[in-house]
Order: sequence, then C-alpha cells, then structure tokens
Amino acid sequence: MYQVRRVNIGKTAQLDELARECGRLYSQTVTSFWRTVRKKGIWLKPSHLMRWHTSDKLHAHTADATVQALFASLNSWRKRRKSDPDAHPPRRRRYYFRIEYKGTAIRLKDGRLTLSNGKGNAPLMLDWPWELPKTVVIHWTGTQYEAIATYKQEAPQAIPIGNKVAGIDLGEIHMAVSYDGEQTYILNGRHLRSKRQYQNKLKAKLQAKIDVKKKGSRRRKKLVRSKQKQLKKIKQQIKDIEHKQSSRLVSTLHENGVQTVVIGDVRDIRQDLDVGTKNNQKLHQWSHGHVRHLLTYKAERRGIQVALQEESHTSQTCPCCGKRYKPRGRVYRCSACGFTFHRDAVGAMNIRAKYREEFGSPLVVGVMAPPIGIRFMPHTGVAREHSRENVCVGNCTEAAGL
Repeated sequence: MYQVRRVNIGKTAQLDELARECGRLYSQTVTSFWRTVRKKGIWLKPSHLMRWHTSDKLHAHTADATVQALFASLNSWRKRRKSDPDAHPPRRRRYYFRIEYKGTAIRLKDGRLTLSNGKGNAPLMLDWPWELPKTVVIHWTGTQYEAIATYKQEAPQAIPIGNKVAGIDLGEIHMAVSYDGEQTYILNGRHLRSKRQYQNKLKAKLQAKIDVKKKGSRRRKKLVRSKQKQLKKIKQQIKDIEHKQSSRLVSTLHENGVQTVVIGDVRDIRQDLDVGTKNNQKLHQWSHGHVRHLLTYKAERRGIQVALQEESHTSQTCPCCGKRYKPRGRVYRCSACGFTFHRDAVGAMNIRAKYREEFGSPLVVGVMAPPIGIRFMPHTGVAREHSRENVCVGNCTEAAGL
C-alpha cells in the first residue's frame, strides 16, 4: 500500500527544461514504436526502446520511466479495449511530459531533497521536511509544477468484523447510494451539484469578459489570472466534498460489518449518448471515475474487498417482484406490484444482487428500513447523517405485498 504527498514547487527554467526533455523523449518513443508496427509489423518491448532512446540531460532511470509510460498506457488500452472496442491507443506526441525520479536518483540530507539528473547535469533541489520518498513525479498543474512523492506502507491487517456485501450505485445527482442487505445510505449531492453549477456560470461570465478585451492587454491578462484563481478554488472545494463524503460512507459501511463492496461500473455511460445540451454537460462533468477511485482505496485501507459489477437494468428491475419498469424521477414505483422506494437505492440493491447471482429474483421479503442520508455540512466541514424518512414513499410493507 502506498501513501502520496503533494507539494507545489512553483515554476523555474530548470523544471521547464526537464519537462521539455521528457516530452522530446516520449515523442521519440511514440513515433518509433508505431512506425515499427506500421512498417515491420513488430511490437517492440520496453527493453528495446529503452536501449534505443536515451537522454544525456536526464537520469538513466528517469529516461527509462519516460519510455515505460508509453507501455503502461498500452496495457491500459488493451484492458479497456475488451469492454470498449472504440478505445484509442496512445499515439499523441507530447511537447512537455512529467518527470519521474526513482529511488536510485533520490537523496535526502539536512531537509533538502536532491533529485539527480545524471552525470554532468545540475540536480534538482527541493526543501523537504519529511522522510525520504520511494518515488517522486513532477508534473504541470496548469499554473505551476507539483511534486507527487510516494511512500510505501505496510498494508493494514484486515480484521473482519462482518461478512456483509454492499452494493453501491454511483450517480450524478446523488454521488453514491449503498445497500448492505439491511440499510440504505444516500450521499446527498445537492451541495456538490450547486458547486458545479456555480463553476459553469462563473466560467461563462469570466470568459465573456475576457473575449472582449484586446489580446496581450493588461486587463485581459488580469482577467485570465482571476479566472484561473477562482476556478482552482472551486475545483478544490469539489474535491473536498467528494473526499469527505466518500470517507464517511466507507467508515459507515465498515462499522456495519461490510466485508465486500460492489461498485456499479458506469465507465461506458457516455458512449453514443446524446440527452440534450444541459444533460450532456452534466454527464461529462460527472466525476464518477474519481469517486470510484476514492471509494476503492479508502475501502481497501480498511481491509474491505472491492469489486466492479456491470449494472445494466439495475435501476429498472423491481427488487420485490422482478418485473422491469423504467421509472421517472427519483422515486421508483413498480407498475406490477406497487413497490415504492428510492430509485438509486433500487439500483444499489440490484447491483448487490447481480454480484451474488440473485438478480431478477425477489429480494424484498420484509419491511424496508427507510434510507439514511449523509449530508455535507459546509459550515462545519464534515459529513453528517440524517434520517430520510420521506424517501420511502407510502407504506413499504403494503407496497411489497406483505
């Protein structure tokens, strides 16, 4: 298991030169690889290209890491291609590229981190009040360079406190909804959605002002800086909400004895989908990949196993009678048996049922407990629980036919 520390290190001529050299090396690697595939029909190995392309301005292992980045992308593309035939392999050249230092190029002494750039080149020096990292990756964030230091930690000893399986349905309105066989938890998404709406309005407002200013003028440059600063602040607020709410959900599931978390796979939801201008914008701004990543690593830290599950028709199948019905709005009302419950909670139930190979069979055999909402309180900065009695519309016992 690894822990990451991020440090902003500004912008210098040395960092620009190193990033440009890594971009040149990566571009050469991409060009040589695909040219060999096209003309010779041979797929080269990383060892071939690491001997072929080197740099006298970088540490040998930094140059190797730049070459290996292409093959890491190729491996990711091969896995992705199994579920998405239209996935594209890495082909683009890079003018700038990230700078990766491995343990052999890193030294720490008297609070100064020395990153070697090879014999005869000036090393990169950083103030570093922490311990020696295993690897350091430097990349451009849009406004400055950021150093990402990785520390290896021992994996926590998993102490099983239960054997429950919980299904999680990811959503654009509600960030995540879980069901563990007994209780349903809903991450309230109102605050997160309001931040995204404000982000879009602010972006449009500032860009309209920038467009009427003369290029190169001081007023235009000032507006551009203001736009970058304000959007960066909102982006950090969105990350903060996602981090705190996902942490609260994982800790809640762990306390309730959940040993396996099954997350619905929505990676292909945007493929060939056109639902109008506004809804398209919402879908493309939906950070389901980041939320899935947060839930995954936080669950694994607590010893909880994580699995992905294909989720077709999970929000349409009634967990009481097994009939399929396409709901409208956030409340699911079965047209066959009258079962009524929260739409995303029904999806979480069926994701869990698919993993347990029970999908399509009646799942509700008693009174459904009302969902519990987890709301982000902006004034306190923490996620809190509150009862959602009004989510279960009508009498659940009667609706389930019990």
